[in-house]
Amino acid sequence: MEVLPRVQPKAELHLHLDCCVSYACVAALRPGTTLTEYLRDYVAPAKCASLVDFLTRPSRIVQLMQTPRALRLVTDDLFTQLVADNVAYAEIRFAPLLHTAGGMRPEHVVEVVESAVAEAVAATGVQASVILCTLRHFDADASMATARLAAARLEDGLVTGFDLAGDEAGFGLDPHIAAVRHAREHGVRITAHAGEARGADGVDDVLDHLRPERIGHGVRCIEDERTLERFIAGGVHLEVCPTSNVQTMGDLMPSYADHPVDRLRRAGVALSISTDARTVANVTLDQEYERLRHVFGWTSADLARSNMAAVEASFAAPAVRRELMRTFAAAHPGPGSG
Repeated sequence: MEVLPRVQPKAELHLHLDCCVSYACVAALRPGTTLTEYLRDYVAPAKCASLVDFLTRPSRIVQLMQTPRALRLVTDDLFTQLVADNVAYAEIRFAPLLHTAGGMRPEHVVEVVESAVAEAVAATGVQASVILCTLRHFDADASMATARLAAARLEDGLVTGFDLAGDEAGFGLDPHIAAVRHAREHGVRITAHAGEARGADGVDDVLDHLRPERIGHGVRCIEDERTLERFIAGGVHLEVCPTSNVQTMGDLMPSYADHPVDRLRRAGVALSISTDARTVANVTLDQEYERLRHVFGWTSADLARSNMAAVEASFAAPAVRRELMRTFAAAHPGPGSG
């Protein structure tokens, strides 16, 4: 079996800021937190009862992220993790309206995170973009407010995308269609969660009504051949997070070996690999790659192609994307050139 080099550079497109806090960071924000409490309250079990069960952990992290200091600490902590994982490019997403309980305005929340990301990029060399999320349970006004905020921050260069996340099984699309349209019309790139808590019909709904360039998760598109063909024919990119999916999909995905990521790759779907939630899913990208190698026999060439696909589908500025292409092509000149 091929030995996968840990130095392989990586791109990660699906990464939630409020799902990626180390124990040290939590202890700094909530002094006295024990490691046992951290593992119980912030890290999900290998199998959750549902996506809603999984999402109780991020809500606890969000409670800690209600001040500028907290937002900066969490952002810096994430970049420390990215450096350790040799991530060359990351798209970091969060819902600014969730961080106003301490009195910050949504605009201020985004300014703080943007500033922290910019400083971390300069300090670490890890390139990054920011995606603003609306959530399924938000009403139309909250969703539109987030879309307008994304459009207003677009010219600053770090905010590049708009995402719809949250409980897709419990809440519909109608409150969010106008917000997505507004973001797109103002040049904001669009991704959306689907095919996680609902099957292929949920993916079709998102494709029909939101017309995203990418789908977060989306792996249940494989349940319907026509839906799968839409991805292949339309070139819609899948942001696949295997460990997170195994945690939340219960009997549909009893083990990692049951995850359809390899079947999707072999079918010709454009996809890349992400952790989704480094803390809540208790996984690094290195570990995700090792599981793909061990379970499905993926080679470094397969992973290099996935990373190149991620860069191609990224919301990065053109100059950053060109630089990343050169970085990945230099690291893997064979697979990266095809």
